[in-house]
Amino acid sequence: MAGKILPVLKLATKVTIAGGALYVAYDSGLLGGREQGSEALGKAKAAIPPAVDEWVKYFGFELPAFPKIGFAPVEAWNSGVHSSISALSSGPTAVGDYTNQGLQYLKDLAK
Repeated sequence: MAGKILPVLKLATKVTIAGGALYVAYDSGLLGGREQGSEALGKAKAAIPPAVDEWVKYFGFELPAFPKIGFAPVEAWNSGVHSSISALSSGPTAVGDYTNQGLQYLKDLAK
């Protein structure tokens, strides 16, 4: 009996944790647009240092200093998506240009 209940209990626990993480991410605005993401990042920047200080006092050891990030993640929020879509949108024009250049090269060879 316990052998049949344990896998179901494990699965239920995993689904609950994943659902809770998804709910927290959605509720905090991480899955929203750029404005909601930057707002959530600002909230995290304001909340993390006091929490770390409290944990240091509780556990009694010092953490190393956090490295400084050289770029603002808010400004590069979806830059990869934008550059990919830009490359895809200019693709047909570039293929047409390369085709015309290849045809012109073949015409010049045939002369």
